[in-house]
Amino acid sequence: MALTKTEVEKIAHLARLHVTDTEAEEVAKGVSDILGLIDKMQSIDTDNVEPLAHPFDAVQKLRPDAVTETDRRDELQKLAPQSQDGLFLVPKVIE
Repeated sequence: MALTKTEVEKIAHLARLHVTDTEAEEVAKGVSDILGLIDKMQSIDTDNVEPLAHPFDAVQKLRPDAVTETDRRDELQKLAPQSQDGLFLVPKVIE
């Protein structure tokens, strides 16, 4: 499947993009090359290929799940201009 310069210009217009004639030709060629590569990849027979769960069978090293911060909500709310029921009250910004 090939993409023409006219189709690129139409897509650019719909996307509200400014594309020069030179850029439209380059994009058309680039996208056509990509679509050609996709067509080649889809034509490969992969029926007897086992899928890989993970290419390296690596194990993710994770840190221990430990609490490192204490709850300071009450302390921080004392600094706020207004708070109510554990929530910070702020002025309305959207009408």
